[in-house]
Amino acid sequence: MGEEVPESMLNSSVEKLSVAYDSESAGYRTSTNFGDKMYVVEGSEYRGKSSVNVTIFDHLTRSWIIPTVLGLKPVHVGGHSAVLLNNDRISIVKKDSMLDDSIWFLEEQKKVLGSEVVAWSKGVIGNAPKPIVISGPSGVGKGTLISKLMKEFPTTYGFSVSHTTRAPRERELDGVHYHFTDRISMEKDIRDGKFLEFASVHENLYGTSIEAVEVVTDSGKRCILDIDVQGARSVRASSLDAIFVFICPPSFEELEKRLRARATEAEEQIQKRLRNARAELDEAKSPGLFDHVLVNDELELSYDNLKKLIASDEIANPLHRSTMKNLKVLVSDVEVKTDKTFLLHCDDNDQLFLDISYLKGGAPGRTRGLDVYPIEPLGDAVNGSTQL
Repeated sequence: MGEEVPESMLNSSVEKLSVAYDSESAGYRTSTNFGDKMYVVEGSEYRGKSSVNVTIFDHLTRSWIIPTVLGLKPVHVGGHSAVLLNNDRISIVKKDSMLDDSIWFLEEQKKVLGSEVVAWSKGVIGNAPKPIVISGPSGVGKGTLISKLMKEFPTTYGFSVSHTTRAPRERELDGVHYHFTDRISMEKDIRDGKFLEFASVHENLYGTSIEAVEVVTDSGKRCILDIDVQGARSVRASSLDAIFVFICPPSFEELEKRLRARATEAEEQIQKRLRNARAELDEAKSPGLFDHVLVNDELELSYDNLKKLIASDEIANPLHRSTMKNLKVLVSDVEVKTDKTFLLHCDDNDQLFLDISYLKGGAPGRTRGLDVYPIEPLGDAVNGSTQL
């Protein structure tokens, strides 16, 4: 549960907190005990600039920690409530906020070089289709299969736009073909945990950002990622809830035949691709890495099989879409009912029941699966809520 930070503790640590307060600033804060630490979430308006900061007080060492903060963080508003959920994340409910921007989550991440790391995720009403990670060796035909899928279902599937540090080529548009960036910025974003996977190719960086995938999913489309096996392993280790498909050839000899049939590469390059392909085929056998292995022997049959396995995943994991998914309301107050439910008071005296029993995904990225529906007023607030 959130609790007020002892004033003496804050006064003695104002320099360590690096938070400026004067007559031009207005702030709010909550503190939540999480194991041996207390997480302080505070927002402020200072000289026209809005910010949300996270600091940690270590009860064992009696010292303040300024952690590395990952993910898209909420924009400051007039107040919030903080509740510890399942001893693994803190729920932040913003006051005076539209419903689609009111629920956020703060999670502890693995330490990096001994430093504390926390990450934000935005709560999203309802579930979304799982992204599809498709991998396979060069020449196996995965690009052709993906193109057919995109052509037949243009409004159902979408690609995330990758980042690269190389210069744009003629007619390439930033944000369409790639997000073109500089190496210093991309390396910083990689260190900050903003990328699902990345690789260095010919002295340039390429990668898939978390936000690029989430933007496609937020649009209502199912995101497709075409990445190598090493990239798939990185995505599997992330919080992204995805389905993983490996496309393999009917035989290694057939793969070599297809690569040579291109007649576009020198023998040295063909041999390099074959070495990489053999390594990928071996690595793809790792337990728990891929959900499905699809042999691309005859193209049309393989394409039908790809559609069937995607459809079977949708049947096994039906989408939950709240009837209030797009409702725009101002949340003015929150009550804790149980560790899985909240009562949201809205600006027009209506009340909404928020269910967080089926959360999926997490920081850094989106936390999906929230359910919300209207109820009749239930009387007085429940003890245990944090209202600031």
